[in-house]
Amino acid sequence: MKQTIFYAFLLLTILGACQKDSSDPNEVKYLINLRGLNEVPATASAATGTFEATYTKSTKIMKFKITFNGMTPTAWHIHKGASNATGAVIYNLGTTFTNGFEGQTVAFSTEQENDLLAGGYYVNVHSALYANGEIRGQLVK
Repeated sequence: MKQTIFYAFLLLTILGACQKDSSDPNEVKYLINLRGLNEVPATASAATGTFEATYTKSTKIMKFKITFNGMTPTAWHIHKGASNATGAVIYNLGTTFTNGFEGQTVAFSTEQENDLLAGGYYVNVHSALYANGEIRGQLVK
């Protein structure tokens, strides 16, 4: 009996390892939580949000959706910078500040794509109370 259970377990393990990954290697998906504690320096804001995106390598375009709670945005951007630093705006994500806003970037350059895929970009959402950014999240897979 133990031998049968062992072989069944072994077979399931092998079959699980052989299953093809169903994700598209041409796409990189992001689901980023935006929080005040992620800002540099951190904010005391209780606001939250998400940045959900799909970056397509063949077109170098990122399609995204931003949600937020507990704040009124005045600007939102993708910036270049490590998680412990601030950096220059790479993409302005628009001036329509509706919750659940969807949009897309223009095509990234090769250098920008390399920075993005290395985790060198972050998203932040600004408000009148926190003009430098109220909530933020690092773009990592």
